[in-house]
Order: sequence, then C-alpha cells, then structure tokens
Amino acid sequence: MSASELAAAVAQALDVDAEAFQTRAREEAELLKEEVRSGTFDNTEAIVGMELELYAVDDQTDALRRVPRQLLELVGFEKELGLHNAEMQTSPVPLNSHGLAAQRHELKSSLMPAQERLGTEGIRLVSDGMWTVPPTGETAREYLCDAVEEDGICIGTNMSDSVRYHTMANTDYPSAFELDAPHVSLRAESVMPEALITSIQPHYQIPHAPDLPEYFSYALRVAGPVLALGVNAPFFPPDLYDDAPDEEIVDDAHMENRIGVFESVLNPPEDDPTPPKVCFPPDFETVEDAIDDIVEDDTIVPMELQSGTRFDDGFVHLRHKHGSYWRWVRPVFEGATRSAANARIEFRPLPAQPTVDDAIAFEALFAGLMESLPKLEHPIQSQEWETAEDNFYAAVEDGLRADIEWITADGETTTATDEIYGELFELAREGLELHGLSTEEAHEYIRPLRERADRRLTPARWKHEYVRRRVEEKVPLAEAIWGMQSAYIRHQRETLLDGSFVDWLE
Repeated sequence: MSASELAAAVAQALDVDAEAFQTRAREEAELLKEEVRSGTFDNTEAIVGMELELYAVDDQTDALRRVPRQLLELVGFEKELGLHNAEMQTSPVPLNSHGLAAQRHELKSSLMPAQERLGTEGIRLVSDGMWTVPPTGETAREYLCDAVEEDGICIGTNMSDSVRYHTMANTDYPSAFELDAPHVSLRAESVMPEALITSIQPHYQIPHAPDLPEYFSYALRVAGPVLALGVNAPFFPPDLYDDAPDEEIVDDAHMENRIGVFESVLNPPEDDPTPPKVCFPPDFETVEDAIDDIVEDDTIVPMELQSGTRFDDGFVHLRHKHGSYWRWVRPVFEGATRSAANARIEFRPLPAQPTVDDAIAFEALFAGLMESLPKLEHPIQSQEWETAEDNFYAAVEDGLRADIEWITADGETTTATDEIYGELFELAREGLELHGLSTEEAHEYIRPLRERADRRLTPARWKHEYVRRRVEEKVPLAEAIWGMQSAYIRHQRETLLDGSFVDWLE
C-alpha cells in the first residue's frame, strides 16, 4: 500500500462516528452477556494456546532487519507493528500431555522452515524481549521516529501498512508516544517506539465462563512472581540513553523494560487526566463486569464494521474495542463458531524467551496454576489487589531479586524466594497432573523455570551481568550491550529449538 493510499485509509477511519460505534459496542455487549449466561461460552475442558512474537536481524551482523512482506507471508508468519516483526499463534489444544507436546511441536515445526527460508536472504528471527542493535546505517532513534506527512496524516516509515496502527498516531486519544525509563528519553510522532519489544502470551480457556472472575483474580496474584522468572529486557539500544556515566546506567537498569515501554508509549502523559489503557487490571466481581470494562475502555480507533460469517462477528464492534484493551492480564471472548465460543485469560506480561522450551514452560506453569489454585481455593486470592500490583512492578524492576509478598497454602505471608517458588512449582505440577500428565512429565515442563529460581538467574540478569562485567573492564557501554546481544543470538542459534536457557549456563 502506498503512502497516499494509506493516508487516505487513515483519513477515512478518522471520519467514523465514534458515538455510533460505542452505541453498537454497548448493544453487542448485552448480547454477549446473554450468550455467556446461557452457557454458549462454556467448555468441557481447559484449553491452552500461545502467541509468539519475534524480530529479525541480519544473520552476519546481528543488526535489525526489515522483513519483506511477501517473504513474511511465504514463511507463514503474521506482520506485527514494525517491519522487523513477525508473529505466530499456536492452535488451541486441550490441556493434557498430548496438547502441551503439540504446542511445542507446532512452534518448532513453524520456526525451523521459517529460519531456513529467511536464512537464504541473510535474515534470522530472534526470540527476545527487546532488540538493541539498530539497522545498519541507522540509529535506533532514527528508525523508531522516522515518519512522513501525507495529506496531513502522519505515517510512520518503518511501521507495517496496517490502517489501525497508523490511525492511532492521528486520533485525539492522547498517547504520549514517548519512552520513560531510567536514563532513556525519546519522543516520537507514532506508536513505533513500541516496536522495540516482543512477547509471548499464554492463553488459558475457562471451562465455565461465569467463573472467569475467580480465575482472573488468581492470574493477577501470580503475575508478579511469574514475570519475575521471565524478565528478559534490561537494556535499550545504546543511542537511546541520555548522557550519563555507563556504570550508573547499568546500576539503574530495570530487569524488564518491556512493561515500561508499552505503558509510556501508549498511555497518556502523567499530567493528563485520561485513564491509562496499559495497566495492571482490577479484580472483577462478575463476568458481566469484565465485559463492561472492555466496553467502557476508551476506543482509540473506531471503525465502520460489518458482521461476517464468524459467530463472534455478532460482537464485531466489541471485538474491535478489545484490540486496544491493553491490560497486562485480560479477559477474551471469542469463537469462530458457536460451538468454539470460549472465554479465556490472556497473560500478557511475559517478554519473548530464549528458547521454545522456555516459552512452553511458562505456558505449562500458567495453565497448571490456573487449574490448581481455584480447585484448592488457595488463600492467595485474599491478597490485597494493591499488594499484587506492587509485586508486579517490583518484578519489573528487579526480577527474582524483587521483594515479592506471597500467601502460602497455610495462610502465612512470606517474602522468602525459595518458599514462594517452591509452592508455585508444586501447585503448577498438581494442576498439570489433574489433566493427566505424569509427575515426571510435569516436572520436565517446569524444570527450566525451577532452575532459574534455584540459580537466581533469569535471561535479564544474564544480560545484565554480561554488560556489567564489560563496563567494569572499561569497555564502552554501546560495545558492551552489542557484545551481549551477539552472545545472546549465538547461544540461541544453538538452543532455540533443542534446548533451554539453562543450557547457556553449563
């Protein structure tokens, strides 16, 4: 799509009657509630799935690479925000030994031929929380901020030609479009700085849709400790740092900058009264409350939509609103057919992981916890919401070194890391065994994460220690970060499909 065609499509989207769109969404929400109450969104078993985002680099230099759209389609991946991004989704499967194995094999069977085909063009896909080496001949600031104006419409030069992405830069919603992190500052004209980050997103499908609030409350309370295990984005591209001593930048680094990037780019500035869209969500009393929260969330890009042939196209305006309902844990109501209609929890805080088996470990951990915690009526549900939120943002800053508060099965409050994770892993194991996995199988899926907790070493801490050592040796920060990135990609080349992060440590 040419810039002029894209600008025309954006201008057309901006002319949509927002009030009429919102009215339709509210009407659809009432229909959705009726369907939920009637059992349409219930399922006989728990279902799991996953989204995986990657970025592309030059196979020789590790510099960020744009992926030609035709080539991306050829390897069966979907486009994401940036021209360097690629995304895939696994097929939803029942939570059991065969289902988890199918998730693992699907990821590997898609990634292997994609890497081989892209490799003929000198491109490699990387699973990582944030890229740090900009395209050859460009700075990260230039790549993220480059934009043109076409007929009064701002078009991000390095963004995919999705009308929705570009319309977000031209609406009245006051997204800050800036980075706000220790020693980092950047202001853009579009959402493109969000293309710094990539994620994995495990999904867990609720058997009985009206029970979603109970499962959701547990998901919020495990969000902090689970994120602390997965942190993987401590450093930005070096040219984005302000003029500060290298040692100070390293000392002040957060272990998971992906959270802050998403929030500071898409939320309004702090002095704006508009409620933030990217945030730690509230508890819900009822499933209707969850639907209402989606309905009343600010719509950034209303569109004129027509119902198609899918069952959930009866809620097409509500589904469109959900696309910009950016909560770190969020409820989802979808289904291509009435029989496939489902209510699920999408767990969104996790950055992309070093290997496929690490990603699957998080899927197994989250699903196992969602099975066991409600069945056991675990007392962590009584934890104050504010404490769960504090745990979450503590994990963002310090990973496994964060002061996280947990309530044990005995009702005792603890901040002891070994006690917290010892219980979490056992609860996840029990949940997996409830769905037919053997004790040995359950342990094997969770093992990569148990090793992280035992060693107190996450991918982010591995990166941070590498850069810290080099800076202490008087290596310039940029060289240290790029050296770390090269080492990360080198290790991943050997283990992405047949190994885990802990193999890097042996």
